[in-house]
Amino acid sequence: MIHPVKVHPSRALLPREEQLAWKMAAVATDRVAVEKDVQAMIINRIIDNTAVAIAAINRRPVVSARDMALGHPRKAGGAQVLGVKAATTVSPEWAAWANGTAVRELDMHDTFLAADYSHPGDNIPPILAVAQAMERSGRDLIRGIATGYEIQIDLVRSVCLHEHKVDHIAHLGPSAAAGIGTLLGLKQEVVYQAIQQALHTTITFRQSRKGEISSWKAYAPAHAGKLAIEAVDRCMRGEGAPSPIYEGEDSVIAWVLSGRSNRQDVFGPVYYHVPLPSPGEPKRAILASYTKEHSAEYQSQALIDLAFRMRERITDVEAIERIVIHTSHHTHNVIGTGAKDPQKMDPKASRETLDHSIMFAFAVALQDGRWHHVDSYAPKRVARADTVRLWHKIETREDPEWTRRYHAKDPDELAFGGRVEILFKDGARLVDELGVANAHPNGARPFARPDYVAKFRSLTEGIITAREANRFLETVQDLPRMKAGTLGALNVALPAGALRQGKPGIF
Repeated sequence: MIHPVKVHPSRALLPREEQLAWKMAAVATDRVAVEKDVQAMIINRIIDNTAVAIAAINRRPVVSARDMALGHPRKAGGAQVLGVKAATTVSPEWAAWANGTAVRELDMHDTFLAADYSHPGDNIPPILAVAQAMERSGRDLIRGIATGYEIQIDLVRSVCLHEHKVDHIAHLGPSAAAGIGTLLGLKQEVVYQAIQQALHTTITFRQSRKGEISSWKAYAPAHAGKLAIEAVDRCMRGEGAPSPIYEGEDSVIAWVLSGRSNRQDVFGPVYYHVPLPSPGEPKRAILASYTKEHSAEYQSQALIDLAFRMRERITDVEAIERIVIHTSHHTHNVIGTGAKDPQKMDPKASRETLDHSIMFAFAVALQDGRWHHVDSYAPKRVARADTVRLWHKIETREDPEWTRRYHAKDPDELAFGGRVEILFKDGARLVDELGVANAHPNGARPFARPDYVAKFRSLTEGIITAREANRFLETVQDLPRMKAGTLGALNVALPAGALRQGKPGIF
């Protein structure tokens, strides 16, 4: 069902039944069964999240987040911190903070792109942390995660934050709060208030993904998940929220998004049409999302695969005069030369910046024919003179057709790649294109359970023991049958002494 959303003056006294947050809370409290293919995909994404989190477990931002979380121990009603022995538990909002940062650090888990974009797997750490703390079952967790994905993806399908330079975690706070509401079986009133509080506290701006991108890019969604847990906790205690948070006269839509006309005292027409499941309709949005095979911004995925294919027809990379990537408005302006970020061309830039530079990614993929979450970003690899020369020969251009396909409603037309022209010094020209990554559901090799398991084993090899890897994979694939109070078994622990500690802080 499509729900039109616009700003209303306070005097209109918009009934809560007509408010988006109330309708989202209705979805969260609808006890419709989770279908088997959705359950299977939820298990895939837990495997995926855990894989990328363990691969990043000793990177500095993850170490810092973990150390902060361990400063908030809680035995009764505590949640697990990835990598840490099972006997150590912390307050759930801090577990969500630590685990959410670990999941996001390598930028290698799932994605959904539409009117806006997102990593809906960011819903899993806060929902799982609460499930562990509140001793819920595997089925409860599955229901909560299905809601988190549904709400976030429905918002991303219809409400563009990026055009207003608002970070996409503004859709994550409400979705995580809704998912926790489903997990705990809360009343619609409580979920409604929690969604509004979570949105109110998670509006941030896109400077976190602009210029010299810092470690906050990994922290931002973890922070939203943490705030969502706190919002639910307050509303369970009877507290309220700014309301209506979407449609109000001084609401998010009114002043942050597209809710007003050129005159500040005049409200515009309906701006957003949000799709939500009807009562009794299964929550299936997770099946529209897709994971990453390569550790880089999602719009890089198809172009990295294309670079692998094109290199097979190139005998001498030094003979290249220049490379032009024709792609969508979004790719050109966010990770391409349209961003006008000199940092995207700088071999001394941060890893977070480099994984948002398609010029860097295409150059390395073209030279190496492989992509590795560590090796491809190693400072010596990045600074290689021949790589820098090739990198600086690459530019992006917006192509209206690729922009149209980026926003296509028909899944067979949807595309996040581009067309690449490689011009050689002798006048020769090589042209090829790829619409979706190989791992995409419409790609050459769509990811299925064996691929998620292989990704897990590859990323965790040498970090956790084979016995621990096997135990986790066996446990998670039995998720629907896990009893209440046993979800701590979804944690993965490193061998004693393998976890690094960071610099001291307050906690």
